[in-house]
Amino acid sequence: MYIRRAQIKSRKDGGKYYTYRLVESKRTATGVKQYTLLNLGTDFSLPREQWPDLARRVEDILSGQQSLFEIDSDIEKTAQDIAAKLIVSQHNTSQPGGTDYREVDLDTIDLSRPRSVGAEHVSLEALRMLGLEKKLAELGFNAPQTAAAIGTIIGRACEPGSELATHRWLRDRSGLGELIGYDFATLKLHEMYRIADRLLARKAALEEHLFRREQSLFGLQETITLYDLTNTYFEGQSRGNALAAHGHSKEKRADCPLVTLGLVLDSSGFPRRSHVYKGNVNEPGTLADMISGLEKGSSSSGHKPTVVMDAGIATEDNLSWLTEHHYPYLVVSRKKHREFDEASSVVVKQDTECTVRVHQVFDENSGETLLYCHSTQREKKDTAISNRFVSRFEEALEKLRSGLHKKQCLKNYDKVMGKIGRMRQKYARVSRQFTISVTKDEAGGNATEITWKRHPAAATTDTHPGVYCLRTSQTGWDESRLWKTYTMLTDLEAVFRSLKSELGLRPVHHQLAERVSSHLFITVLAYHLIHTIRIRLRTEKITYSWSRLRKLLSSQARVTVSMRCSNGDTVHVRKSTRPEPAQQQIYSALGVASQPGQVIKTII
Repeated sequence: MYIRRAQIKSRKDGGKYYTYRLVESKRTATGVKQYTLLNLGTDFSLPREQWPDLARRVEDILSGQQSLFEIDSDIEKTAQDIAAKLIVSQHNTSQPGGTDYREVDLDTIDLSRPRSVGAEHVSLEALRMLGLEKKLAELGFNAPQTAAAIGTIIGRACEPGSELATHRWLRDRSGLGELIGYDFATLKLHEMYRIADRLLARKAALEEHLFRREQSLFGLQETITLYDLTNTYFEGQSRGNALAAHGHSKEKRADCPLVTLGLVLDSSGFPRRSHVYKGNVNEPGTLADMISGLEKGSSSSGHKPTVVMDAGIATEDNLSWLTEHHYPYLVVSRKKHREFDEASSVVVKQDTECTVRVHQVFDENSGETLLYCHSTQREKKDTAISNRFVSRFEEALEKLRSGLHKKQCLKNYDKVMGKIGRMRQKYARVSRQFTISVTKDEAGGNATEITWKRHPAAATTDTHPGVYCLRTSQTGWDESRLWKTYTMLTDLEAVFRSLKSELGLRPVHHQLAERVSSHLFITVLAYHLIHTIRIRLRTEKITYSWSRLRKLLSSQARVTVSMRCSNGDTVHVRKSTRPEPAQQQIYSALGVASQPGQVIKTII
């Protein structure tokens, strides 16, 4: 066994390049002949002087021999990779129900090349269930491009990170390539970036396909649309990125430039449409861009979906736009007015932890229905927060007041008034409830007394803790349906948390605007997979987060078991480990095989 270098002339430009092969010599009746065992490609970079050591190490691995001498790390890694490919290429797939009894030397049993396969397996099944593999082919992706796209999307789901991190994971630690029949060791990093760009270029077609497929699979009714935005931050200054801008960071990273992701979701939490905006985008100004035309071809009944939003986007201009374009809406009111009539309210939720009552009022001026909701759990929270800040504010006032009669404390009237102003700003949540009077000594110019009185504002959360207001243009919906529809916004918040904490949405390391958009879009595609998995598991009463599912599945791997037989053969068997009980429960709930991939047996 040895390495051969051959010179090849390019058919395109006539240029010359080298290709490398692993060759074996065999004596035949007509003489010695050379057979190519494996094509090593054009990027084989090991120095020529190390080729003999590499060939010997490959032979040792295949025959189950341990090296007697210390092996260079580059030679060992290359030898392991080549041996693994030879084992797969020369295998005899075990026949179901067949038997193969052998006498083996137990001391020669060796386990090698472990590769994670559990989370990859369920993600791949979800991807195929969504028809994404076939859709990529329809969009013009060839086989290697489709494999790279699958690796990129599933890599984001199973091992969130940059394209560079995904590339390393696919090449060195994951068994995904074995499941789809593709060697990710041949995939170049720049091809990962090109695939990301190619996916972004087909964004509209992919989003439409996925949503239609999810509707068909899960019987979704497109009656509710949830809309919100989140942002993520960049590592670096991103001066060449037109999307990078400083704004209000939801991760408290005001020191970094930001980029904003807008999502439209259906009521089951599947993304319907996504878009990337500048980091300082005005949230209300994005609504028309995202919602407009959403209903085209989407509903056989012709009814437009009800748009559900939180107060940040529910401006009067946006509500006017929705009304003008005949979109029903249900939003959190931005108005401070609060009222609640318990006698006229109805209970929409009641358990040991919380009771929610709602009071419905029709506003003749706007033609809207207002839903005032009171939550006992929220009342406890609002009251506790208010009492804490009231106590702190009054303690600060008392400290300032007592200092008027002590040496070396603040006494000057103007400075005392300035101090009170800063205290009001610091405790703005509760300071509006206080009337503060300061008595001034006209002769000395000092403050002599500070008095205050608390007056909670009527018809606000000060006097109605635990009460919040919803406003809607929907007619004919009862209180329970309106409130339950509003609670879907919590699902949207959960989506954003999953994107950021479970799927590596933040931070963004790319510097180019297109690469940033493709990075975020790949994260959204990965979310389609994990939400499909969780929806299916939910029907079997399994409600784990994706992080927990990923952790449970992470211990299942594909390994190669090698052993020498008494007749001189060396047998290599590559298969997946037996699933743990928790893994088996997940596989059974999803209806997928419990041992991913084929059993591969190679006899050398």
